[in-house]
Amino acid sequence: MTSSKKLLWGAILGCAIGGATVLWPARALPETTSITIPIETVVDYIHAVIAADREVYTKHAMERMQMKGVVAVAEKYEEKNTLPLPAQFLLESGRHLGKMGIGVQYRLISSWPINKRNIAANALENIGLGHVVTEPDRPYKGVTKVGDTRYFEAIYADRAVTPSCAGCHNAHPNSPRRDFKLNDVIGAIVVSVQLDQ
Repeated sequence: MTSSKKLLWGAILGCAIGGATVLWPARALPETTSITIPIETVVDYIHAVIAADREVYTKHAMERMQMKGVVAVAEKYEEKNTLPLPAQFLLESGRHLGKMGIGVQYRLISSWPINKRNIAANALENIGLGHVVTEPDRPYKGVTKVGDTRYFEAIYADRAVTPSCAGCHNAHPNSPRRDFKLNDVIGAIVVSVQLDQ
């Protein structure tokens, strides 16, 4: 196995172990023991796993493999047999989670979306986008409703964590903004958790 393949599998395994570590109970508790974690903390945990997985994928898999010429990264990755862009990696894993039907979803939104589907879907997300641009270290959180279903949503700043993030957004023909720099807020990650009725 080549070192590039080992690196890719190592990154994938690391992401899987990291996710399992956060989601797997450390020890069994008696059935009568009840643990309550505030929803605000739950969404922070979910976001931390998403952000860590995406950064590891971007810095330690995608960029390394691309720099070594092992495999390219492309927007139409399925057609071209390449790696997905970091945003696509996040969106695909978010769609996969949504299909599980456990009431947890996440996605990307932006005031400058390359893909027009990645816009705020409600007033909370709109306000949250404005908030994280001016205060990127403080997520915006609240409750929203879709039909009869209530959701707790948290909007976290999505930053250009590598020069390639800013470069891709600046160079994309569909990008409405072309002056992003390293660590600029390029949008937001929305984490939604369905609330009990």
